[in-house]
Formats: sequence, C-alpha cells, structure tokens
Amino acid sequence: MRYVQDFRKDDHIVGHYLCKQKQNMKSNAGKTYLSLKIADKTNTIDGKVWELDNDIQNFEEGDYIKIDAIVIEYRDNLQLKIMKIRKSVEGEYEPSDYIPCTDKNILEMYAELCDIIDTILNPHLHQLLTELIVNNPEISAPLKDHSAAKTMHHSYSGGLLEHTLSVVQICDFLGGKYKYVNRDLLLASAILHDIGKVYELLPFPVNDYSDIGKLLGHSYICCEMINKIVPNIEGFPEELRMLLTHCVLSHHGEYEYGAPKRPKIIEAFILHCADDADAKIKAFESALSVPNTQGDWIGYDKCLNRYLRKTNV
Repeated sequence: MRYVQDFRKDDHIVGHYLCKQKQNMKSNAGKTYLSLKIADKTNTIDGKVWELDNDIQNFEEGDYIKIDAIVIEYRDNLQLKIMKIRKSVEGEYEPSDYIPCTDKNILEMYAELCDIIDTILNPHLHQLLTELIVNNPEISAPLKDHSAAKTMHHSYSGGLLEHTLSVVQICDFLGGKYKYVNRDLLLASAILHDIGKVYELLPFPVNDYSDIGKLLGHSYICCEMINKIVPNIEGFPEELRMLLTHCVLSHHGEYEYGAPKRPKIIEAFILHCADDADAKIKAFESALSVPNTQGDWIGYDKCLNRYLRKTNV
C-alpha cells in the first residue's frame, strides 16, 4: 500500500483509501465537481473529481474506495486529481491501515493516569474521578481508543489519552512552580477537561463530530457529566463544583477559540496554558514528522498558520 504521507507531486496513485469527506461543489464557471478528503493512518489529503462520468461510481462518506489519481500541487499543498473511483470490496483492504494510532503504550498511559488520580487528596474530587473514569468502562474504554481532535492535534487512536496525560503532567509541573495553586483542583480539571470528547467525536475510522458534538461541544458535555455525578457524592461542596466546571468551561482560553468563559482563577489559567501548549507543540511535531524533499523548510501548516522549518544543527 502507498501511504498518503509518502505521496509526491506527479505520483500516479492507484489504491484503496478511506473517504473522510465528500462534498458536491460548483466551480466559478458553474461546473459541478466533487471535493473529497482521502485518508489512511498516516495522513489526509484533499482530492478533486472534475469529470463526473461513468468512471466515478457511487460511494459515500465513510466508505473505503479505490481511486486512480495523480498527485498535483495547489497553493503549496499536495492534492489529488482523481480520474476513477469505485467502492472497495471487503477483503481488498486492511482496516488497520486506515486507523492512525499512538506510538505510546496505551495501558501504561492509562495506569499512569490512574496513579495520578490516587494522589488527589480531596475526597470529593477523588470520588468524582473514580466514579466517572476509573470505575466506569463506558468512559474508560473510549478514553483509551479515541482521538483528541478531528485534525488539529493527537488525531489518532489513543490520542485523547495521550493528550490528557500530557496536559496533566504539564499542569502538575507548572502548579508546583507557583503560589496559590490548588493541586487537586488543577489536576482534576486537567483530567476531565477533554473527557467529553468520548461523545463529541465518533470512533474510528470515522473520527468526525457526532450530532451532540456539533450542537453542544465537549466542554458542555463534560460539565453535564460532572453535574450528573456530583449530587450522588455526599457533601460535595457547591463552590468546588463551580470552580471545577469553570476550569473545564474556560480551558480554551478565549471566546474566539470556543471558550464560553475566560479563565478567572489561577488553576483555570494554568490548565489553559498547558492544553494550548500540548496541542500546538504536538501539531508542530506531527508536521515535522512528515517526510519531504524540500530541504529544511517543510511548507505552510494550516493548523498553525505559518511556514515551518526543521532544525538541523
């Protein structure tokens, strides 16, 4: 199989791939064409079908398809000019080729997260995390398998757990560097901040937003999960519930990035910084990991909104 990350300009590609997105579009001249996103476990690439004739058979988003295409360059990015498509037949493809996965040990990461939960001394937060995650396979199972995002960062199986653990570790480090930080509140909010993504994102190979994800979003979903369990925990302080949900609601930092509230306590601000840093650095790392033949400069990255360069010293 020829993986997307290995595509080069002028390559002739014939093979089976996952159709992540399918849209009917019209050119400026009024001509109808298909705009696709084609994926395997290594990357995603845009594809265009300009001639909608008998060589383009019926298929839908989420289908495995066989394509015949040429790799072209458009606005500094590679793109597929697709001449032929048909729906793949079961047995022609191996599903594992289309599910990207973390290179870290999932069971070890989950065990480490559980060990961190055990260090939280506040009995109410400890019970909340135990009931919501540790003793709840409805959450713990998808936490290990889900991605952390559709495309931006950690967009692979195990990515949600990897990102969550990384944010928790960064928060634990930063929290120990400054005064007035409640470690239990900070780490609990870090563990929970993206847990709503188990419902916001559909499982692989789709890895797209669910209806509830599109309509409500993972921050709101997480707060609903918290508010469902808190009444069953005897003596859970109302102020603690309020501060915890504030951290979750504000972890994107700014209104323009989807935060209903901006961070107003030090724990919420540290969580935002840790989440933002891990997401963007991981996106940078992923961009640098893609092989290229352009020397040190690897091109423009749409997620980070800048040109990126490798450091070879």
